[in-house]
Amino acid sequence: MPLFALFLVIPLVEIMLFIQVGQLIGLGWVLLIVVFTAILGTWLIRQQGRGVMRQLMETFNDMRDPTEPLAHGAMVLFAGALLVTPGFFTDTLGFLLLIPKVRETVFRRLRSQIVVRTTMATGTTWQTRTTERPGDAGDVIEGDFQEIDPEARRTNGPSGWTRD
Repeated sequence: MPLFALFLVIPLVEIMLFIQVGQLIGLGWVLLIVVFTAILGTWLIRQQGRGVMRQLMETFNDMRDPTEPLAHGAMVLFAGALLVTPGFFTDTLGFLLLIPKVRETVFRRLRSQIVVRTTMATGTTWQTRTTERPGDAGDVIEGDFQEIDPEARRTNGPSGWTRD
């Protein structure tokens, strides 16, 4: 239901803003502004996209967690969609998402709401780490396991379940 409300409210806000700004400065200027912001937004998306891609490649090369550059890339992509959509409200949101500090704030807020699980192989064992959300009760079960020799087990399916 909230998504439906967004699809209903945003176009209504855009129409209202088009009418008010059009009465204030005229239709020609409104159309010129809409086309200009689309062109400017496309250019800025390219610039920001290159920077985010560079950061992502650096994290891969340094074997660091790529979560933040991936989130920034997704936000830049979303900003591009907002900037290409004609309208003053969506352009404002799109331009805001192109500001790195705004993206960092959005990322921190989203990260506090998401549980992150990381699994890493070290030799013959696997380590799983869970980052909890603030306020969670800590329903995390830690465990170790060893891999079984693939030839030593019988399987009847992809899950490894055997029927005797």
